[in-house]
Amino acid sequence: MEEEEFSDPPSPELSPPRQQQSTSFDRENHVTFLEMMYHMLPSHYQSQEINHLTLAYFVVSGLDILHALDRIDKEVVSDWVLSFQARPCVQSDLRNGQFYGFHGSRSSSYASDGNERNASHLASTYCALAILKIVGYDMSKFDSEPILLSLRSLQQPDGSFMPIHTGAEKDLRFVYCAAAICSILNSWDGMDKERVVGYISNCQSYDGGFGLSPGLESHGGATYCAVASLQLMGLLSDDPMLNPTSTSKINRQSLLDWTIQRQAADGGIQGRPNKPSDTCYAFWMGAVLRILGVGELIDRDALRRFLLTCQSEYGGFSKFPGDLPDLYHSFYGIAAFSLLDELGLKPLLAELGLSLADANCVLT
Repeated sequence: MEEEEFSDPPSPELSPPRQQQSTSFDRENHVTFLEMMYHMLPSHYQSQEINHLTLAYFVVSGLDILHALDRIDKEVVSDWVLSFQARPCVQSDLRNGQFYGFHGSRSSSYASDGNERNASHLASTYCALAILKIVGYDMSKFDSEPILLSLRSLQQPDGSFMPIHTGAEKDLRFVYCAAAICSILNSWDGMDKERVVGYISNCQSYDGGFGLSPGLESHGGATYCAVASLQLMGLLSDDPMLNPTSTSKINRQSLLDWTIQRQAADGGIQGRPNKPSDTCYAFWMGAVLRILGVGELIDRDALRRFLLTCQSEYGGFSKFPGDLPDLYHSFYGIAAFSLLDELGLKPLLAELGLSLADANCVLT
């Protein structure tokens, strides 16, 4: 999500699912679940209205992975996404310290007095651009200069990023969003890469994982943000001729050790030591190993069995076995199955959260 990207969203109002073990990935039910969310979110999601674009990304990207984009009107979606874009009144405003990206929702673009305000957010901007790529919007029509020029105003002296121009935390979530935005827009003018690499390396903990900020406990989501950011910036190559300094800035072996140890006895993957397995970390940690080129180190069969215990008879996935499905864990459950090479799903570029077909359009 935006302010709490790794927090748990509410579950829709449904009767508890029957306790039965699924034996196969139920594509049709997942398509139905996401299509339902496309047309109307359950009332429990009202508290997540400020994250409207993020929720939309989960729906659209999930349907894309499932080969089901025909269930949505792509032109309507792109017009809706573009309606959230913040624009400077004059060109000189790009130097006023504000960020001109995308608002997360209608409510976030208005102050309590009813006047419009610029509250565009890095996470919302990443999700907006990802959706536009997925639905095939012609990005040659998109003016990326306001985003890239104003993005630099969010970078802090230590290399981190704040998500909005004032009054917010700074951590690896927003470093990742900034890196993904630059990658999608095919320009790194929006950041100082050297300072970013320094910040990322300072977030690696003694145990090999990464905390959201320097000195914090290692966390699966934060570790993904660190590794994916480095990969997007082209700084994870093992070839010292290509990257004479970057790979020495993180301890790759301890990172691998910490990540591999996150697969638990039940086959699932935990986000931190001594925590229960959780559907979303099958993506976060699975993606880290995929990016590092060692995805085969996961016990794929055991992970698949765990994920199937979180698959709902209604479609979608829950956080834990037997719980109700929610949109957040449904998307990451589907994405995890893509990383497990499930038949009938589009393969993902793990570091960008887009299908390879969409990502290739970005990277070429």
